[in-house]
Amino acid sequence: MLSPLTIDQLICFIAAAEAQSFSAAGRRLGRAQSVISQAIADLETRLRVPLFSRTGRLPKLTAAGAVLLADARAVIASLDALKARAQGMAAGLEAELIVAMDVMFPMPILTSTAAAFGQEFPNTPLRLYVEALGGVSKAVQDGRCSLGVVSMIPSVPGLITERLTEINLIYVAAPCHPLTQLPGALTAGELARHVQLVLTDRTDVTASRDFGVISPRTWRLADLGAKHEFLRAGLGWGGMPEAMIAGDLAAGLLVRLPVLSSTPLAMAAAYRPDAPPGPAGRWFIERLRAEAGGAAAVTPPARAAI
Repeated sequence: MLSPLTIDQLICFIAAAEAQSFSAAGRRLGRAQSVISQAIADLETRLRVPLFSRTGRLPKLTAAGAVLLADARAVIASLDALKARAQGMAAGLEAELIVAMDVMFPMPILTSTAAAFGQEFPNTPLRLYVEALGGVSKAVQDGRCSLGVVSMIPSVPGLITERLTEINLIYVAAPCHPLTQLPGALTAGELARHVQLVLTDRTDVTASRDFGVISPRTWRLADLGAKHEFLRAGLGWGGMPEAMIAGDLAAGLLVRLPVLSSTPLAMAAAYRPDAPPGPAGRWFIERLRAEAGGAAAVTPPARAAI
């Protein structure tokens, strides 16, 4: 049986791995290098595997260390989430709940949750903003919103995220579009010959980054409703949340393109570590998850790459 580990050992391990130096980790944590070295040596003894190779000038993660680093981060992330939840509970009921929602999130789940929120917290105003791509995370990072519901593309550095559900994105076009007339499964080359309608970011969070763009010919729209109408008008092809266009598919207003399988998009609640949700925000998160039928999974704020 392994000897008990300590949180301090894991913190020292993560800091040393990220800084690639025991002395730099000590400076980051405000401790002497000898303290960091001893904590990591004790952790290696208790785990019975070497975490760092010390043959060079600087310590280098071993193969085992690289694998266990992810586990250590997950442990610390769970503790961060626990502390954040406790702080939110201790802070008392929010005067107002301000939430930024990703435009991809299923509206029926949101409206059902909002209706229940009004009954549960009749004296707490609810303010909702709907944003695309990086707009949600930026609103939370800037403090304009206390809580966000984000898609996990793009990443959300600096925020704690709690997984809520997944939605399917499918490629569609209007029945009159040339792609719907081609037999068999469509190739990337065939898709690239036609205009792809792409949801674009109003912020600079995803500047110069594309997600799911196949065609070099693109029309970019900052509003999902506008993209929906452009698709129905036959002005291009593109991806849409399956639940949002189920009625169009059934009525024949849009046609599912025979390409690769639908793409699941993870949706998560997000908040700043230093401003966790209070009782109303926590209730809102859990109600969204229950309505969506999702299971909780906590992701820590993004750290520097090793």
